[in-house]
Amino acid sequence: MTRIGVVGAGRVGAVLAAALRAAGHEIVSAAGESTASRMRAAALLPGVELAKPTDVARNCDLLLLTVPDDMLENVVTTMVGAGAIRSGQYVVHTSGRHGLEVLEAATVVGAHPVAMHPAMTFTGTEVDIERLTGCVFGTTAGPADRAVAEGLIADLGGVPMWVAEDKRTLYHAGLAHGANHLVTLVAQAMELLTASGAEDPAATLRPLLSAALDNALTAGDAALTGPIVRGDVNTVRAHLKDIGESAPATIPSYVAMAKATADRAVLDGRLMPIRAVKIVRLLDEALARVEQPQLTRRWSEPGRSGQQ
Repeated sequence: MTRIGVVGAGRVGAVLAAALRAAGHEIVSAAGESTASRMRAAALLPGVELAKPTDVARNCDLLLLTVPDDMLENVVTTMVGAGAIRSGQYVVHTSGRHGLEVLEAATVVGAHPVAMHPAMTFTGTEVDIERLTGCVFGTTAGPADRAVAEGLIADLGGVPMWVAEDKRTLYHAGLAHGANHLVTLVAQAMELLTASGAEDPAATLRPLLSAALDNALTAGDAALTGPIVRGDVNTVRAHLKDIGESAPATIPSYVAMAKATADRAVLDGRLMPIRAVKIVRLLDEALARVEQPQLTRRWSEPGRSGQQ
């Protein structure tokens, strides 16, 4: 049993702490400033004391840091400066982008740094605990600390994937590109289906997307189907026309993905270059028709995206 403290009782931190607690570890305290974090801690970690980050660090043998990427280095540096992190203590963060370098301040005082990122999306509820079974954790640790990292991941029901320090950003980019951009893609697809008259676009897409995802994970580019791969120039032209009229904000992403698809289909020999040239020309023309300033204003207006 390990005495664990959690700084950042967000969706990830509260869930991992609950899973580690169920595995027999003691969660001595947690820190979370927002109302949502406090409510989440109450639901997933009943009876666990909520304390200041420095107090959490002082009272545990393993400090689990589940704070946003851009805050991580400052949090560690501040705790070290306050004397809250000590020699021999394990400091584990869950950032996908960062490895051990971000924990350098803790390493300098003798702490053991570990990067352990769950390749999973979290809701911050009990549902996530079951999803941890079989979850891959992108892990970076020194040779002497690998056994501890493996033990924690095993207790969570996960599987370690060892990532080199200089490959962490690339690892995280792959996950973000696949998962985050997939959400945007699916949301746009549902908008187009809704505009076409579909009463339940999610039900329409679910079997198709489930099959497509399974096929892509199994066969890669060989799973590509559709008008781009077939070289159906007229179908692509019709798509662009109707999307431009009904959902012009979707044109840039459609064009980007269509071009990437065409490139991959040409490389594997299924799309003739002459057809690809025609398709790319149509895509470029459609993109040129979109009024970019209007699209830009959607997220740059005062009151949006942090400009409040």
